[in-house]
Amino acid sequence: MSKFWSPIVSRLKPYVPGEQPSMANLVKLNTNESPYGPSEKALEAIRAAASDDMRLYPDPVALGLRQAIGERCGVSADEVFVGNGSDEVLAHAFAALLKHDQPLLYPDISYSFYPTYAGLFGIHAVEVPLNDAFRIDIADYRRPAGAIILPNPNAPTGIGMPLAEIERLVAEHPDQPVVIDEAYIDFGGESAVALVPKYENLLVVQTFSKSRALAGLRVGFAIGQRPLIEALERVKDSFNSYPLGRAAQAGAIAAIRDTDWFEEARGKIIATRAELIRELEMRGFEVLPSQANFVFARHPDHAGQTLAAKLRERAVIVRHFAKPRIEDFLRITIGTDAECARLITALDEIV
Repeated sequence: MSKFWSPIVSRLKPYVPGEQPSMANLVKLNTNESPYGPSEKALEAIRAAASDDMRLYPDPVALGLRQAIGERCGVSADEVFVGNGSDEVLAHAFAALLKHDQPLLYPDISYSFYPTYAGLFGIHAVEVPLNDAFRIDIADYRRPAGAIILPNPNAPTGIGMPLAEIERLVAEHPDQPVVIDEAYIDFGGESAVALVPKYENLLVVQTFSKSRALAGLRVGFAIGQRPLIEALERVKDSFNSYPLGRAAQAGAIAAIRDTDWFEEARGKIIATRAELIRELEMRGFEVLPSQANFVFARHPDHAGQTLAAKLRERAVIVRHFAKPRIEDFLRITIGTDAECARLITALDEIV
């Protein structure tokens, strides 16, 4: 603590990202990165953008990228907002849309950046417990609220909600903004983007980091009706009016247009996920139903922290959360078939 800190700094509980270790022969299954490289068309576009034009500021409104996203998602460019990864987009949403007199609601087991942002922006938040099956029950959200944010599929559980349930939630709260965080939607979920034309209170947030393998480029976006997007733009232009550089915009445009690569890569991840679930269940693990690029699993005879430590000794890194109700679970990113086989071999040695 320093005497120069602003008062809020000492009260913050910063988000802790997944470890990025440097180990020989490492199988890294802890941060939900894609096991496959990005679209070659995206890489070519990034290389082409690394030209003398880098001396110039990028397009501050990223019109070309917003148009490309709009074409893909069936909305206009004016209904698209882009930022440095979905985390920055979410930060702008917290500041622009989620602070009201009534509390912000989100699940108690969910993306751990939500309480961090609530603390940063001084938002009164109430955590709504998942049910006994670790699912979001929209009936639990029928309470006073200023706004709601949910991940779908949820993280770290990986469990998705049907589109009909999302629509029911949005329809039941017509006077509150509802943000649906779809970082993992492309691995088997139903996107709420189709509901945007019907509901003025709905904002959908997605990312290029997972299904398009561009975590290192930092590109995220939101889709909503124009008043919600304008609110995000007003916050952005009061904070950082040039959020995405030239290379990021060029690479993201190429990535979202390369549908062949996208379908092939996510198809491989979905197939490997099914095989990994089968292998884990054969070894006595309980695996929650996943629509994400990871699984959430626990073994009845082994503590999660112990399993994570023993896997680490074998150069296999997974994510463990020392939190009530989930302390015995491991969140395991879907890697390549070979990486998942290494995981299973290590578990056989341990379990």
